[in-house]
Amino acid sequence: MNLQEVDVLYDPAELRDKIKELGKKITEDYSGKQLIVIGILKGAFIFMADLVREIDLPVELDFMDVSSYGASTMSSGEVKIIKDLDNSIQDKHVLIVEDIVDTGLTLKYIVAILKKRGPRSVKICCLLDKPSRRKADIRPDYYGYSIEDNFVVGCGLDYNEKYRNYPAVCILKPSVYRKQG
Repeated sequence: MNLQEVDVLYDPAELRDKIKELGKKITEDYSGKQLIVIGILKGAFIFMADLVREIDLPVELDFMDVSSYGASTMSSGEVKIIKDLDNSIQDKHVLIVEDIVDTGLTLKYIVAILKKRGPRSVKICCLLDKPSRRKADIRPDYYGYSIEDNFVVGCGLDYNEKYRNYPAVCILKPSVYRKQG
């Protein structure tokens, strides 16, 4: 990790503890229910992998890949489905896993699409919630941390496809994306 480009916000130990807490709560809430966990690629895959290991229930896994950022630090608001689900969600409880809920525009679009497919319920779990940037009426049902309006990377979050593999959640210094942007 190049610490000259980032400031650590949540270290790996803090993240592990928070994810265990989320997994325990989800386990309690979905006990006895047919749960399908849907990760939103690419950002959610690391968080989702850690989270599902903490859910003490049989779960199905699936993924969607959508894009609204491209190489920018700002959501365009236009959502493009790159990869849709492989399996039906009819009569299942759906838990959408996302790395961060920012404007909420992407998730609003995804939730609307999924609700048309006949699930019993649709809930959202994210590692990070950034409510100050919300443009859509979307709130995560489960979240790890509520954060200020900083550009964050690590634990699956990226800038221009870099930094996803950092084991911590870090604030990317503006000098990095200003010189590249």
